Amino acid sequence: MTVIESVRELGKAIQKDERFIRYAKAKLQSDSDNELQAAIGEFNITRMELEREASNGEENNVRTKELNEKLREIYGKVMSNPVMVEFNTAKVELDQMMGEVNVIISKVLDGEDPETCTTDSGCTGSCSSCGGCH
Repeated sequence: MTVIESVRELGKAIQKDERFIRYAKAKLQSDSDNELQAAIGEFNITRMELEREASNGEENNVRTKELNEKLREIYGKVMSNPVMVEFNTAKVELDQMMGEVNVIISKVLDGEDPETCTTDSGCTGSCSSCGGCH
């Protein structure tokens, strides 16, 4: 079996994993939730308006403050939407799984035994002491 064939098998295994399935379902639900998509669209338009207003050089003007408040309000609405909460939770779990996969691949490329290397990246959580992301 070639490396590419093995990667394709890994892809199949990832797609069968419950974390991927949960993410795919949450993404589909998020993409088809009209209320959520409308709020995201409103957020993006408001953000563009705010950027345009801020580029005028008058960052403390009343309109900028209004747009900032509106943006925070819409963001809160989007992020508290149950569909978005589920999507974000599922994405975090999928990202964690993929992080573990990437750690193993990196360790194998550094010469470690693929059968025994751990998924511990050695990350302390403090970026100030870090030599780069795993």
